[in-house]
Amino acid sequence: MTEMVLRRPEEKVMELDDLRDCVGAWRAQGEAVVFTNGCFDLLHIGHVTLLDEARREGDRLIVGINSDASVSALKGPSRPVVPEHARARVLAGLEAVDAVVVFDEPTPLELMLALKPDVIVKGGDYVADEIVGAPEVRSWGGRVKIVKFVEGFSTTQIIARAALPESR
Repeated sequence: MTEMVLRRPEEKVMELDDLRDCVGAWRAQGEAVVFTNGCFDLLHIGHVTLLDEARREGDRLIVGINSDASVSALKGPSRPVVPEHARARVLAGLEAVDAVVVFDEPTPLELMLALKPDVIVKGGDYVADEIVGAPEVRSWGGRVKIVKFVEGFSTTQIIARAALPESR
């Protein structure tokens, strides 16, 4: 692949080794790499807003998603609702997203250390200095960006509302 523009969604879901190659090619072209991560179970407007804002912070956006096992460990045995392959493919279908990588660990620190993004982006429900990988990204000259949180939308809330009996 000489040009590292991944147009088809299925091409955007990558293993770490292939993604490292893409990042190297993007950097060789002078492009800034942005990273964000999450479970992204039941994609909603808060997620899409985060991804659009993250994309504006650089030239390429990588999204790390927690594996099914990682989501279950973080959120409980009934999660995720949507399996990792489907979550990854849905994210890859978004124009703002250049690459998606699944990680098994509870945090994306190993991914960040391997990819060395120029910017990490998280939602307004985070504090910059407490974000996993923030000190490391800053140590190589990168930065941390917090984007506005979209109130009223969370996967946990959506699941809870869906479980309510219909009112008559």
